[in-house]
Amino acid sequence: MKNEIEQAAVMSVGCNYKSGTLPSCAPLVSTFVPEQQTEPPKYAVDEALTRGTLFPGLDLPFMNIANSSNPYSGTPLGELMALWFAIKELNLYLDTHKDDTDAFEMMKEMIALYDEGYAKYVKKYGPVKLTDLKHSAKYNWLCEPWPWEFCERMGND
Repeated sequence: MKNEIEQAAVMSVGCNYKSGTLPSCAPLVSTFVPEQQTEPPKYAVDEALTRGTLFPGLDLPFMNIANSSNPYSGTPLGELMALWFAIKELNLYLDTHKDDTDAFEMMKEMIALYDEGYAKYVKKYGPVKLTDLKHSAKYNWLCEPWPWEFCERMGND
């Protein structure tokens, strides 16, 4: 038994960002979900939205079929969606890594970018949520095109 634990400890030394961590004396009967390592590599926000995760180490496509395109990529709405997705991914990461100050600073920077971009988007294209109507002069919630109809709404600018 002691040799097995020592072998497991030796094997865990060569871990990379795709490997989690387990307590060194993990019981044999209990199941564990390895925690993600601190400061793992991250995708760019647009690629993260397409791949479904901010962290390459967690990118485990079902049946080895990975998302490779995002119809909103390169549009103002796509940028907002990607930022919000990255903020939520960092939020989940920080739930288990509360002392990772770099991740927290990154999340705060992304929140500031999101807030700025969201305000510009609503001003240019109209409301995304009902609460965006708080400063509107008229009720324009039902005006087409809808925010997700990006082709008509965003054009090539």
